[in-house]
Amino acid sequence: MTDLSGFGALKGLRVIELGQLIAGPFCGQLMADHGAEVIKVEAPEREDPMRHWGQKGPLWWPIISRNKKCITLNLRVKEGQEILKELVRKSDILVENFRPGTMEKWGLGYAELKEINPAIIMVRVSGYGQTGPESKKAGYGSIGEAMGGMRYLAGDPSLPPSRIGLSIGDSLAATYACLGALMALRHRDQTGEGQVVDSAIYEGVLAMMESVVPEYTQADFIRERTGSILPKLAPSNAYPTLDGDLIIGANQDSIFGRLCDAMGCPELAKDPKYIDHYSRGENQAELDDVIADWTSKKSAKEVLTLMEEHGIPAGKIFTTEDMMDNLQYKARESILKVEHEEYDNLYMQNVSPKLSKTPGKIEWAGSTEMGSHNQEVYSSVLGKDDAELSSLKDAGVI
Repeated sequence: MTDLSGFGALKGLRVIELGQLIAGPFCGQLMADHGAEVIKVEAPEREDPMRHWGQKGPLWWPIISRNKKCITLNLRVKEGQEILKELVRKSDILVENFRPGTMEKWGLGYAELKEINPAIIMVRVSGYGQTGPESKKAGYGSIGEAMGGMRYLAGDPSLPPSRIGLSIGDSLAATYACLGALMALRHRDQTGEGQVVDSAIYEGVLAMMESVVPEYTQADFIRERTGSILPKLAPSNAYPTLDGDLIIGANQDSIFGRLCDAMGCPELAKDPKYIDHYSRGENQAELDDVIADWTSKKSAKEVLTLMEEHGIPAGKIFTTEDMMDNLQYKARESILKVEHEEYDNLYMQNVSPKLSKTPGKIEWAGSTEMGSHNQEVYSSVLGKDDAELSSLKDAGVI
């Protein structure tokens, strides 16, 4: 739809992003990271709450809205709905995360949009999906995490189910929405027709739930919270050192033997209690105590050096401060400093994954000003002149 002078694997694609908070906008961020022209739509008098989210200031917005062109448009009025249809006519993908039925109420459902543009791909992210008895309910990421089964397994078994510290349900649904959109693009390349991508938060979480379903249906087993261990997979845990905990994973027989050598206790590998995968699983707690007693007398650096020398997977539990100082992070530019009109020390995670031929990049951080790209989008994409834009602004349409 647009020219191919941009960057990334998705250059030339135009995406309209509706909705707010995380589940829809993170999908848009992933596309913008890889070169799609993402047009972020906010209501003129109702900005995205993400503009105010973040610890110690609204520092999430510059990330989730990076590389996006921000416009204002009132979708609750007829004039705004008609302008959106004009944009749909010239776009490839529309992403929305309103409660199901909202777009239809505005006359902007898929049935209407495909009449305007048969090739449009409509990405719909919601708590429960577009169908089913609960589809019309309000759904947040935390509820989806609970319904999808993740919350039940998160945390220490002696405590109530825990949040993992991130809005992972929203992000998973957005990631699957982006994946679905790319699949739909492949289909469109072959047939010329668009379709609906229906991504539910609880199903995004469910997709990550490994084998918990057949464990129940086939073996009548329900997984429970286990804290930091992998049940029956030992040793694999967090172990104390003189200056902080480390993760060590040595549950494979050959690696466990090397761990025993690193500890100066090669005989442990021959002990009947630890000699194989099954035995170590049955004696997991005792084995963890043995390893913790050894690690607790050494510094983290000493333990990590020994682990590396013996080819044993191990690592620190990183804080953000650790990330900023880490040589691996620096070598791969995993975190970048990004210019911003308000913040002079704004760093953020770089684009992932890295593509060898068509890499994504951060061209700009999210703009703090609502409608900062109104002039550019409405003029260059829709051909509206200054007088028309002024009239639309006075009428509260943009």
